[in-house]
Amino acid sequence: VGVYMGKRDFVDRVDTVDPVFVTLSCTFRYGRDDMDVMGIAFRRELYLATRQVYPPLQDREKGIHTKIQAKLLRKLGSNAYPFFFEFPDNLPCSVALQPAPHDVGKQCAVEFEIKAFSAESQDAKLHKSTVKLMLRKVQYAPEGEGVAPSVETTRDFVMSDKPLHVKASLDKEFQIYYHGETIKVHVSVTNNSSKNVKNIIVSDQVATVVLYSNDSYLKCVAIEEPRDSVSPGATLQKVYSLLPLLANNRERRGIALDGKLKHEDTNLASSSIKAGVLKEVMGIMVSYRVMVKLIVGEVGLEVPFKLMHSKPDSSELEEEMEFQEFQRSYLKGMIDDED
Repeated sequence: VGVYMGKRDFVDRVDTVDPVFVTLSCTFRYGRDDMDVMGIAFRRELYLATRQVYPPLQDREKGIHTKIQAKLLRKLGSNAYPFFFEFPDNLPCSVALQPAPHDVGKQCAVEFEIKAFSAESQDAKLHKSTVKLMLRKVQYAPEGEGVAPSVETTRDFVMSDKPLHVKASLDKEFQIYYHGETIKVHVSVTNNSSKNVKNIIVSDQVATVVLYSNDSYLKCVAIEEPRDSVSPGATLQKVYSLLPLLANNRERRGIALDGKLKHEDTNLASSSIKAGVLKEVMGIMVSYRVMVKLIVGEVGLEVPFKLMHSKPDSSELEEEMEFQEFQRSYLKGMIDDED
């Protein structure tokens, strides 16, 4: 991460010079900025860490630098001061809830930000020069082996001597699908009852858990309803296809999305796989499930799975750095100058 200060002139008080600090913050916004009630804003800092980078607290030559920091030091020269932060394990990933088309202002989201500022002290409320850079905390699909997930149930009915048996399974091991990948759902129905199954609905649901109120809700992001029926004494073996995509849910408010930088496009939120997130830490946790519902009484199955990005190759992570210069006159007029 390279942070460029907006000025190089800092106040010299003969014996001291205004120091420069860098902060890493994680903020959970669960309401618009203009929705303050009795002075209480609908946002909270989940994490805040501060480092003093100038004047340096240790000799730069004695520090251990990463490859990227070494490149930045060669590029920027003696006026560059490296720093580092460690992300705590108990913080959620960058996730945002999609607003409605007519909504204005910033969306409900978990956001990470690097901020460099000059002030008399790190606790000073007046910052004389500030620059900000948005970051993202992401997770990639883990490596491992497993068996294809499968769930089955048997339902007895009044006035029926024999039961109804339903089984649903997915076609991939380890329950992991990548964004843009079709989910194949294998459904088997053996109807030995006297009831008629009028329809079978297969849907992909995302369960978003907002930890600040220990709340949860479901949003359907893909559905198939072919109106298949299973009469008494009959069986059904069929594979249904679901394709959960943001492109099919652009107008739906409350859909969980992966955090994005600037005005880049994004995708449906990836599954949260971090088990160490503390309940007292606010945030948004996301999980997915395939729901198979039979229209005959209360018969349904839920098969959990994970929707994630594959881990990039190490060569992709070590791309050559590209330096870009932006003029303040160009940045003025952009929708969100703070980002």
